[in-house]
Amino acid sequence: MDRSGFEWTDVCGVRPAVMGIVNVTPDSFSDGGQFLAPEAAVAHGLALVEAGADVLDVGGESTRPGAEPVAEPEELARVLPVIQGLVAELGSGAEPAVSISIDTTKAGVAAAALAAGARIVNDVSAGRRDPELLDVVAEAGAGFVAMHRQGEPATMQDEPRYDDVVAEVVAFLRERLEVARAAGVAPGACCVDPGIGFGKTVAHNLELLAGVPRLVAELDAPVLVGTSRKRFLGALLRDVAGEPGEPGPLRRDDATLATVVWALDRGAALVRVHDVRPAARAVALLDALRRAA
Repeated sequence: MDRSGFEWTDVCGVRPAVMGIVNVTPDSFSDGGQFLAPEAAVAHGLALVEAGADVLDVGGESTRPGAEPVAEPEELARVLPVIQGLVAELGSGAEPAVSISIDTTKAGVAAAALAAGARIVNDVSAGRRDPELLDVVAEAGAGFVAMHRQGEPATMQDEPRYDDVVAEVVAFLRERLEVARAAGVAPGACCVDPGIGFGKTVAHNLELLAGVPRLVAELDAPVLVGTSRKRFLGALLRDVAGEPGEPGPLRRDDATLATVVWALDRGAALVRVHDVRPAARAVALLDALRRAA
């Protein structure tokens, strides 16, 4: 498969795109263990495509708060059969209708996934955990997502602090874009993610969502927003919407959709979600409204 010259404009240049989550893990916060078998993960990915996903993000290592790292051989064993199965089902032309992303921080996993047919590397460490990952992305001509995270998964929610969370996230992502491009990643292949829920309090997450227009204006790359089913939404549903207790992950889809519409309306180029259909419909409806306006 010819993956050279990946450009995000091919994915989200006309209207925003939806990235569907395919967790191949036993311990992800929302659906851990449900799609651990390759056949189940492939079927789930195909269902997300049917629901409107533009990108499938396959991950074999949970990045939830408190998660422990996974050894590279285990991560490879989880994700490669899924990527190979999805490529076989979706086709392997130079410009498939749906792009496959590998959610990893490891250069070895990224290289194997790209060789198997993935076109994007989504790195929650923004290339800091394994600097060789950027070389892998550049050599493959692949897409790259750099995410902001304060701390490591095991400790990132232990009293995160910022003086100005939006300004600090912008500065971090601008620096990581410079590093990625210096490593040879094409300018048009870079995307940024403010890392909602990764080393942030509820207040920090709300400030970042309110600051989406600033992220879009000040960062020279498409902005991806991922709020799907995250714990801060449960806290908001309890404190603002009057839900009894704090709703679990599967009861946060309404709140997810509200933040998806908010982010899209303020310039986000992509949203990353578990439940694809509502997000895909929101993209289509917002696009129709903009055209009418």
